[in-house]
Amino acid sequence: MRYSPPAKELFIENRHRLVKRLKPGSLAIVQANDIYPTNADGVMNFVQNSDLFYLSGVDQEETVLILFPDAPDKRMREMLFLRETSEHISIWEGEKLTKEQWRRAMCGS
Repeated sequence: MRYSPPAKELFIENRHRLVKRLKPGSLAIVQANDIYPTNADGVMNFVQNSDLFYLSGVDQEETVLILFPDAPDKRMREMLFLRETSEHISIWEGEKLTKEQWRRAMCGS
């Protein structure tokens, strides 16, 4: 990681503030920015979608956050989809955040 992450309480509070402003039955979907190519074998530096980082603290591509405060199943009220990582991806693209790492770092669970 390029920096020390802020306290998880910041992101938890940010999500709670957004959820309070949503109309009943609403769903919020926030996606990560793409990695943009510069030519056949190069890419620009990745810059995360500010909204996604503000709500989740995740600074990696191919991430989607869904907030559905009125979902009947409590497990579906906050869902984060991360790119599945592997040793191969870690070697060639760098270490990626796992679900467990995010849960511990940013959810308080």
